[in-house]
Amino acid sequence: MAITIKQLHPLFCAEIGRVDTGEPMDDATFAEIQAAFEEHSVLVFHDQTLDDEKQIAFSRRFGPLETAGKANPAAGTHFARQSNLDIRTGTVIPPEDRRMVYQKGNYLWHSDSSFKAVPSLCSLLSARVVPPEGGNTEFASMRAAYDALPDDRKRKLEGLVAEHSLVYSRETVSTEALTPEMKAELPGAWQAMVRVNPVNGRKAVYAGAHASHVIGSPRQEGRALIQWLNDFATQPRFCYSHAWLDGDLVIWDNRATLHRATAYDTVRHKRLMQRTTVGGDLPTVKQPERYELAEE
Repeated sequence: MAITIKQLHPLFCAEIGRVDTGEPMDDATFAEIQAAFEEHSVLVFHDQTLDDEKQIAFSRRFGPLETAGKANPAAGTHFARQSNLDIRTGTVIPPEDRRMVYQKGNYLWHSDSSFKAVPSLCSLLSARVVPPEGGNTEFASMRAAYDALPDDRKRKLEGLVAEHSLVYSRETVSTEALTPEMKAELPGAWQAMVRVNPVNGRKAVYAGAHASHVIGSPRQEGRALIQWLNDFATQPRFCYSHAWLDGDLVIWDNRATLHRATAYDTVRHKRLMQRTTVGGDLPTVKQPERYELAEE
């Protein structure tokens, strides 16, 4: 039986039905899902039967998986754990704990792994424990934003490169979010400010909170441009907010969307989300021998 596709937003995002990503899947069904991913950028699946092993197996259909770095509680695994629960004891982590301070960076609009020389293709987030209220994930279509840009802005963006850094974005939240060891693991990366989908040729703005500055432009001038782009692209008309249900899986294209978490009561309610991240295949631009951010 063919999958069903229901549009959730006029510009992007679709709900996929009649499929369980936790069960074996033939190539024809996966090809339909992959085509929907390229077309809609964000895919929502309800009532999935995923555990960690099944999520890894399905995620690998899209490509090789990234390994979580030292900053994430699940470091060394294929999961970037998004949770207020201690990975060892299952108890609620106090709000002042470094692990919760670090997660406040997820409230910023961003693209996963844009701070890596080879940025990610997509992320898959599975809802294991959902709070009774709050904790939505919001998505912004950077393709729709690009299409709506004035022509002079489009021309200005062509050929521009920005430096992306997790250290930069996290330190806009708190200078205590990362240890020196974590920072040493994250040198940053250069990224094209416009990305082109290789399947359908659609262009997308590539920015977000990890984008620090524009290469070759005065620092504050470049940051002002990035801020303008982020504000423009995250207008309500370009956004979809996903209210999680137990068993949901959402897949998003990191080449063409920004996303952010929204707040919930981390003291009274439990939340556990498991994210797998599929690596990309090539850098968006040639990388320098030394990144500019390290010289500040």
